[in-house]
Amino acid sequence: MSSKAQSSNNLANARRTVQQLRIEAAIERIKVSKASADLMNYCSEHARNDPLLMGIPTSDNPFKDKKPCTIL
Repeated sequence: MSSKAQSSNNLANARRTVQQLRIEAAIERIKVSKASADLMNYCSEHARNDPLLMGIPTSDNPFKDKKPCTIL
């Protein structure tokens, strides 16, 4: 590869890197403590609607056996 093509390739890579860094620098950030507090509040507020915490009512459970299995 010629030195001119290699230098052009390096310049293109550097420009892509700078562009990516500018994008990442523009992202709004919040402190971890605030993010975790917000997450805890959200989980507390929505816990009553979470089927993993509250369970699924037997009338709404599509996986509940309708009748027992009688193999024997």
